[in-house]
Amino acid sequence: MAVRTTPSKPRVSLDRSIERMRKQLAEFAPFLGKGKQTRSLEEFDLETERLIEELLGQASNLLHAYEYAELGEAAGLVNMTDEAPEGTGMDSQRQSLLQRGRVLESCVSELEARRSAEPMKVKIAQTLIGPQIAEHMSIEVRSVSHDASLRQAGQLMQQWKLGSLLVTNSQSFVGVITDSVLAREVVAKGLDPNTTVVKTCMRTPVVAIEGGRPIIDAVRMMKEQATRHLAVTQDGQIIGVISVSNILRYYSGVA
Repeated sequence: MAVRTTPSKPRVSLDRSIERMRKQLAEFAPFLGKGKQTRSLEEFDLETERLIEELLGQASNLLHAYEYAELGEAAGLVNMTDEAPEGTGMDSQRQSLLQRGRVLESCVSELEARRSAEPMKVKIAQTLIGPQIAEHMSIEVRSVSHDASLRQAGQLMQQWKLGSLLVTNSQSFVGVITDSVLAREVVAKGLDPNTTVVKTCMRTPVVAIEGGRPIIDAVRMMKEQATRHLAVTQDGQIIGVISVSNILRYYSGVA
C-alpha cells in the first residue's frame, strides 16, 4: 500500500471535483492495457489516495476501499455487481486492478450524487432562513430634531403617516419617538406638547438590526426590547426602518 501524507488543500466546487476524478479514472486505463503507461502503479495509487481524501474526506469508505483494492480485498467494501464469476482464471493482480477501477467509478458516482443534492439543500436552507429584513423595511428614514416640540413630532408623524420617527442631534441618530409615547406622555402625564421637547420623551439608544437578517429575528428583537419599531442597518449605517406593520403585511401576504 502506498504511503501517503495528509496535505491541506482548499475546498473546490463539486463540478471541478467530478472533473478531476473523471480524469483520474481515464488515466487509470493504461494499467488495464488500454494505452501506454507513463508512470508506475505505485505513483498512481499514491496520487489517487490523496485525491479521494481531498474530495471525499479522510473517513470516506471509498478511500478505505481503494486501499484494500491495492491488496485485492475491496470486494467487501463497495458494491461490485459486475465482478467476474469464480473459476474464470483471472489472476489476483488483474482482479486488484479491476477493483481499483470500480472504486474510482464509485467515487465519480458519489460526487455526482452530492452535486444533485446541492440545489435541494440550498432550497431548504432558504426556506428555513426566510426573507431578509431589508426586503420588507420602509426605505424612507424619517427623523425629527431632538429639540423639536412634541407637537411638531406628532404633526410630522401625521403628515408622513408613520408611527415613529428617529431622533437626531446635530451629528447622528440619538433615539426614537413613537406615537404611543406621545399619547402616553402627553395625555397620561399632562405634558404641554407645545413646550415639551422630543429629547425628554425619546427612547435611547436606537434599537437596530442588520438588514441581512431574517424577518423572524426582527420579531424576536421587538419582543425582547419591547418595541414596535427597529432601525435597519447595513455596514453600521441606518438604511431604513422596520415596524410591526411591515411584518404584519409580510405575514398577511404569506398567509
